[in-house]
Amino acid sequence: MALSKLERRARIKRRIRKIVFGTSTKPRLSVYRSNKEIYAQIVDDVNGVTLASVSSRDKDIKATTKGEAAIAVGKTIGEKALTKGIESVAFDRNGYLYHGRVKVLADAAREAGLKF
Repeated sequence: MALSKLERRARIKRRIRKIVFGTSTKPRLSVYRSNKEIYAQIVDDVNGVTLASVSSRDKDIKATTKGEAAIAVGKTIGEKALTKGIESVAFDRNGYLYHGRVKVLADAAREAGLKF
């Protein structure tokens, strides 16, 4: 029997999270993509703390398309991370394909100065 889209993504997510782990020196950049919005947060998994978070729903994010929102979120999360002294992160695509809005967000975060 074929897996549903959610079951497939959950399986991929489990496989990724076995490998990708955030520490205080190299936290995890987690991306969540809904149909309308996109969210990114930097997480220290050892202490269980979210160090920085940005979403396309924030007041300072002005975007007309979903792709522009992903670029704005990527730039903002990169800038926030650098102000908190975070230069290097482990990228967690959260079961989504590294394609489209997830890739655009990652590229924008790299341009802002994050290394991963």
